[in-house]
Amino acid sequence: MRYRTLGTNGPQVSVVGFGAMTVAPVYGGVEERDATETLLAALDAGVTFVDTADIYGAGYSETLIGRTLEKRRDEYVLATKFGGNQDANGILIPGMGRPEYVRQALDASLSRLRTDHVDLYYLHRLDPTTPIEETAGALGELVQAGKIGGYGLSEVSARTLRRAHAVHPVRALQTEYSPFQRAPEDELIPACAELGIAFVAYSPLGRGLLGGQVRAADDLEAGDWRRNNPRFQGGNLERNVSLADRVATLAAEQGVTSAQLVLAWLVDRGALPIPGTRKAANARANAAAGDLALDASAFERLEEIVPPDAVAGAQGNESYLANLDTA
Repeated sequence: MRYRTLGTNGPQVSVVGFGAMTVAPVYGGVEERDATETLLAALDAGVTFVDTADIYGAGYSETLIGRTLEKRRDEYVLATKFGGNQDANGILIPGMGRPEYVRQALDASLSRLRTDHVDLYYLHRLDPTTPIEETAGALGELVQAGKIGGYGLSEVSARTLRRAHAVHPVRALQTEYSPFQRAPEDELIPACAELGIAFVAYSPLGRGLLGGQVRAADDLEAGDWRRNNPRFQGGNLERNVSLADRVATLAAEQGVTSAQLVLAWLVDRGALPIPGTRKAANARANAAAGDLALDASAFERLEEIVPPDAVAGAQGNESYLANLDTA
């Protein structure tokens, strides 16, 4: 595994992290034993960057991490998020960017995680009712108090990122980025490079499409939220699976899996991908991508196979898109 600094003057982290949404019942059911084994396998394979959020399984992911990794707390950089709770219609609950809520949410997460600090604390989604300057100020105070090592933002525009950074330096920006989601290349990635902010890529495998596990709608469990995602519906899914098959052919020629090829591409582009999985074997295979040295021609061919506008379907449904800061 290779390692990289998390933003300016941040801690060293593995270039491939672990996204812990998958160890909560978000993509359908998950056995606690399997989730525990997967977390431990990731750390044992050299992963030192674990990412979660308070809404993953209504606190389940944080609780599991706290219970499973409490005695290994000094072995990894821990990131969690607040401010992503939604109402029955899938719209963000207002007020989650207010300073008093920020402090309240952090204390609850610390309790579930069984730790006295988190290394990186993200605003999960921009609160449209609170100026980002107020939220950034509160997060800066938590940095000064030693309760968080640094703070990050998730799914915000370059404009919002700059406004927050002017109040207190942002350590990391997290957004969806993969061969199936190239929009961050236009403004966000250049802004992060300019400001010295780490770029963390969630859903780096196209929400599972580029991992090869999803080939038909029936492959998704009844409780899997992806059933409502346009990219997993009808003709969109068929087109996207076809693209994924072409990536798999290229990966086989390189002697790696599709997931490893995509993760290596992201690392080569300077991103820190945080793939998730519910299987220990997949966690080990994903971690191995952090030490791959593929020829640049393989990445060029990947970009030819999946050009920026190739994926079919929107990034999410209407309510999902309404919660993103694109201004």
